[in-house]
Amino acid sequence: MSLSVQVTFDADDPGALAGFWAIALGYVEQPPPSGFESWQAWAADRGIPPERWNDSSALVDPDERGPRLLFLKVPEGKTAKNRLHLDIGAGYPDHDRTRIEAHVTRLVEAGGAVQRRVEENGEFWVVMTDPEGNELCLH
Repeated sequence: MSLSVQVTFDADDPGALAGFWAIALGYVEQPPPSGFESWQAWAADRGIPPERWNDSSALVDPDERGPRLLFLKVPEGKTAKNRLHLDIGAGYPDHDRTRIEAHVTRLVEAGGAVQRRVEENGEFWVVMTDPEGNELCLH
């Protein structure tokens, strides 16, 4: 039996970082619990002060295939290279370089940064960082 997976990101600004990754992966904000029109309404109902409403944000795959992504506010900034990063198949199924570059453009417009373009063993990918410095690759 397989188990579900959630990928959790430490963040300075969970809402903004979730916005970037929603564009990167085609994910959507997780809907609020039943009976609430928004996460802010849910937080207010729970007595969470407004200044803490951006302490977390969650995204889900609208096709229900990929893992849930959770973004949590932490006090410290990123200090080293990730030991784990996400590879995004922007050029699949046929490794289309034009689709990869088009997605790179969207992510740069959303606050990402290109670190380098790599051509190796007949493959092409782009190493990037998100707005808070987390590494990712588009291939």
